[in-house]
Amino acid sequence: MKIIINNKEMKTQATNLAALADELKLPERGVAVAIANRMVPRSEWEATPLCEGEQLTMIQAACGG
Repeated sequence: MKIIINNKEMKTQATNLAALADELKLPERGVAVAIANRMVPRSEWEATPLCEGEQLTMIQAACGG
């Protein structure tokens, strides 16, 4: 299916947010995800399905100044 992450279209086989995180090799900490401008707590990623055309925003924490 096609989804949009940070305004870039991509194809994925993931059916939920946790599977997408695994597919993208996201770190276990320091990542925030919103679907349609709604933040999704990591504890809900497994139960959060992805749909065709879904719009996600991913933010990764960075150290430094």
